[in-house]
Amino acid sequence: MARTCLAVILAAGEGTRMNSTLPKVLHSVAGLPMVLHVMRVSQKAKCDTISIVTGKSAEKVDKIVKDENPSAMVFEQTQRLGTAHAVLAARQSIEAGYDDILVLFGDTPLLTPETLIKMRAELASGAAVIVLGFHADDPTGYGRLLQKDGKLRAIREERDASDVERQIKFCNGGIMGLSGEHALQLLDSIKNDNSKGEYYLTDIVEVANANDLPVKAIEAEETEVMGVNTREGLADVEAIWQQNTRRRMMEAGVSLQAPQTVFFHADTVVESDVNVEPNVVFGSGVVVRKGAKIRAFSHLEGATVGAGAEVGPFARLRPGTDLAENTKVGNFVEVKNAVLASGAKINHLTYVGDAEIGERANIGAGTITCNYDGANKHKTIIGAETFIGSNSALVAPVTIGDGAYVASGSVIVEDVPAQDLAIARGRQVNKAGRGRQIREENIRIKKERTKK
Repeated sequence: MARTCLAVILAAGEGTRMNSTLPKVLHSVAGLPMVLHVMRVSQKAKCDTISIVTGKSAEKVDKIVKDENPSAMVFEQTQRLGTAHAVLAARQSIEAGYDDILVLFGDTPLLTPETLIKMRAELASGAAVIVLGFHADDPTGYGRLLQKDGKLRAIREERDASDVERQIKFCNGGIMGLSGEHALQLLDSIKNDNSKGEYYLTDIVEVANANDLPVKAIEAEETEVMGVNTREGLADVEAIWQQNTRRRMMEAGVSLQAPQTVFFHADTVVESDVNVEPNVVFGSGVVVRKGAKIRAFSHLEGATVGAGAEVGPFARLRPGTDLAENTKVGNFVEVKNAVLASGAKINHLTYVGDAEIGERANIGAGTITCNYDGANKHKTIIGAETFIGSNSALVAPVTIGDGAYVASGSVIVEDVPAQDLAIARGRQVNKAGRGRQIREENIRIKKERTKK
């Protein structure tokens, strides 16, 4: 039978040092609140239940958490009496009985499921407490992990460490795994006999050792356990997340011409043989299929780009955009809530919103689908193999049939039947010599103005 697992995520930190009214764990990395990063990692590590411990502004965290996972349990730590006290705020979940209990922090979005799986493996092998550590080139400020004979004996805060202990570079990452069999006994045994009168989770190591229970430490990369406390720290974590994702994308077969200039969202999906040019930003909900090309200075959000399609340069795809295979959305084109069938092209300087565009249709430069009447949105349907001439305005709701042709400069307010030519513009009138007269009059006015 598979081992059961509870993740207790401590998310009580406020946004004070962030100079923000938003709870710290709701600040985003790659467009996703940090606490949701940790929740998703927990789920990938096969945690059955997720419990969140909040502090002030609990209702804000509660909403985000429940939107992500309605079955998650949220507990409020009404008094700030230390990390062990915070874990015990989730006593109801712990008492339900799990083989493994992972104690995580909601401000560590770089944590990986592989590390949590390793921690669970140590618990399955008999450890009562497993501590996640890291080696630091400069350990100043970190608690040190004191080991002897392969066992973790204590976590020593720097202020309490001896000169010899301060030379240790194996540091406490804060994240722990507890055996469900012993968790409550150990947590309840932690004392608050310190200057702050708080219950420190780190004391659980010495409590476990005093009860002759196995305690171990495993190592992660320092960046993986980075917590966020300031805006600068948030930017640092964002940079690492983006760099890790760029590397992972390229290893999976995505070409990034200037990797440092491309930014991904936490949910971006890019398939192999996609080519991404410089200065591209992916917002939420983007899927790019095999062989597509995303050209420079494009912004995509809530969009699907089909195999072999081309987007940009300087294109904006907004939510609801669905490009089929071998379509093209060119420079200075904005598309919103529109479906383009195979082979359709919108090459330049165009806005298409709330529309369906058929196979191999061609939309000329400067075309606008006039989809909004000031109160409601309306749909434009453009059939297969239609040709929309440049500088045309299509006033929705309107349907243009298969194979129709719309003359350049037209304002289309009525449906166009299949295969028809629609011309909707004023008739041209040429006034003999009038151009010269206008030019001479304009020059005279300019001279008069200059004399004054």
